[in-house]
Amino acid sequence: MFNLKAKVAGIVFLFGSLYYLIAEAISATFFNASLAKTYIFHTISVVGIPNVNSPLFWLMNSAFIIIGLTLIFGNLYEFKNHITKHKLIFYILTFITSIGVIIVALIHGGNPLTSGYHTLGAVMAILGGNVLLVLIAKSMEKFETYQKITLILGIFGLIVFWIMFFNMESIYMPVFERLSVYTLIIWSFVTGFYLVTKKI
Repeated sequence: MFNLKAKVAGIVFLFGSLYYLIAEAISATFFNASLAKTYIFHTISVVGIPNVNSPLFWLMNSAFIIIGLTLIFGNLYEFKNHITKHKLIFYILTFITSIGVIIVALIHGGNPLTSGYHTLGAVMAILGGNVLLVLIAKSMEKFETYQKITLILGIFGLIVFWIMFFNMESIYMPVFERLSVYTLIIWSFVTGFYLVTKKI
């Protein structure tokens, strides 16, 4: 049976995840460091700070906003129909994650007056997002390939988040940050694929 809402939500998830990855790659390419050094030694947030080091900061911040809006729209427009348990927590975590990502885009780090709000947004997005993935995996009627992928992504993201949390001074902290963020981006892509192909 053709499900237009599932197709629309799937396309939005696919677009949001691909836009994020492409926008970050382009922004990192023009950052004031080699591409490899940018990904390894500079956090995603730093790429989004408006200064001479990141001429395409606006593109990076647009990616944060797009993925935040993607999550809100995709989850509430159609994906909610696949959640059979803990729906209220699902809605709450969706908003926490989405608002957190948008805060990261609008309130930048590196400024003592606003860095606290930026950090709060990052924690909401990363911790909230990975907890959301674990919840989703355990709140669907079936527990098949899609749910297992979602659970693995969520658990992996939480593990890497805590490694990052206790290694904030490490020169490789940006790697841990990206790994804990990419779980949500990968999930968005996988969810888009599954919705478009009607496999969930």
